[in-house]
Amino acid sequence: MSSGFNTDIKVGEQVFHVQTEDRGPSHPAIDTLVYQSGRILHRKSSNYEDFAGSPSFTPELLHQRVQDQHRAVIEALRSGALDAEIVAATEASSPAAARPAGIQIQLLNPGSWLSAGKVSLELEVSRRTDRRPQPGAQVDAIIEGALRDGTHSTQSDELGRAQIQFPLPPLGKGDLALVIQAKADAHQDEIRFSMRTRQKPAEAEATKPL
Repeated sequence: MSSGFNTDIKVGEQVFHVQTEDRGPSHPAIDTLVYQSGRILHRKSSNYEDFAGSPSFTPELLHQRVQDQHRAVIEALRSGALDAEIVAATEASSPAAARPAGIQIQLLNPGSWLSAGKVSLELEVSRRTDRRPQPGAQVDAIIEGALRDGTHSTQSDELGRAQIQFPLPPLGKGDLALVIQAKADAHQDEIRFSMRTRQKPAEAEATKPL
């Protein structure tokens, strides 16, 4: 008669299901599987054919073996001994479609995009699924809050790179921001960089002679 154990284990913020079972007389093996979201992340199998044919075999001792293996895998899971194997199995079993879809845009020169009254943007557009370059994406840049509106556009090349250059327009008062958008197919992404203008010191009030 086969026997088995099923246990849910929480390790940090993750929950795993550990299942151990005796495959029975026709296939004398004890199998333990570690699942997460229906995916098998770890497997341990122990053949007990020799034990099954020995005079010392009893169903009670077999049940104890099943329980001991179940506990050993749970302890390995809690101690972190299976971390590397679980990470590798998770990455191997996660198709790109299961990852967040879309694109992302990145400013490659965040510390030097504005110099001597000229905006010079070095940009990169990539796919979120596999971080590969996204060619042919439309890239737009605008200074939000400028006195003169104007959108400056280009397209990313085969390496996902794009360059946009334009003179800094006259700036208004209030909140100012550099806004960069990228669009490809039905996906888009946006980044914003707040801009602060220097305020002129308050002029001293003129005093009238008495």
